[in-house]
Amino acid sequence: MDLLAIALILAAACCHATWNFLIKRLNGGPELVWLFSLVSSVIYLPLVVVIMLLERPTFGAMELIFLAGSGALHLAYFLLLQQGYRRGDLSVVYPTARASGPLLSITFAVLILGEYMTVQILGGGLAIIIGVFFLTGGFRSRTSNLRASLGFGLATGVLIGSYTAWDAYAVTALMLSPLIVDYASAVLRTVALAPYAAARKPLVLGFWRDHKGAVIVIAVLNSLAYILFLIAVTLTPLVYAAPAREISVLLTVMLGTLILKEGSFRGRIGWAALILAGMLLLATG
Repeated sequence: MDLLAIALILAAACCHATWNFLIKRLNGGPELVWLFSLVSSVIYLPLVVVIMLLERPTFGAMELIFLAGSGALHLAYFLLLQQGYRRGDLSVVYPTARASGPLLSITFAVLILGEYMTVQILGGGLAIIIGVFFLTGGFRSRTSNLRASLGFGLATGVLIGSYTAWDAYAVTALMLSPLIVDYASAVLRTVALAPYAAARKPLVLGFWRDHKGAVIVIAVLNSLAYILFLIAVTLTPLVYAAPAREISVLLTVMLGTLILKEGSFRGRIGWAALILAGMLLLATG
């Protein structure tokens, strides 16, 4: 695995873990997604203008389809995940989504993108996926709505796998800028969620008034994490990058354990070690 790609994925994981930790503390819904998407669209606009002036990309029908499709998939992911958390059991939805997402990404990479799979890559990927699943709680037999929770988790995982493979094709085959791909997604989310945010204006203003700094950090790191990941995808196959990206889940869970006192740190050490072992297999593959 390319060393620069590893560095980018690790940096992306740190960004992803940080913004997820902050958004978890704010406990917001689609109105918060709209707010940080809007702020992100404003902050990254100058960089987009620079890219447009320097690279002068051309956007044909295929490029526009992929930009719109990327935005739609990401929007669907955010909304479905929110519904899953509301109507399902978080302890089932989250681990199912985070484990099935990269597994599907790897499958799409091999079947659709034509990437090559080795035993070492498969072993490393599965180690990370299994570690993530159990690190985030695994199945809990006491869940009263297991079927609905599994359904939301798997559906969310399908969206994770789909937008990851879709965007990987956009930046590798169509040569679209990772910044442009992520920015188009942020703009589409902003436009699509505007009516929802307008109907909950007091809540949106409350988030901005009370948590402006956190919202800005989320807006910056949400986009930066995915941009760095997409840059890494241009340097290394998706079969490496997709499971390696889940190192962010390890960081998020550890932040929650150490700072928010969620769960037992000692009980999670083994699964954390399995994830790191999987990352090592991918790094040396």
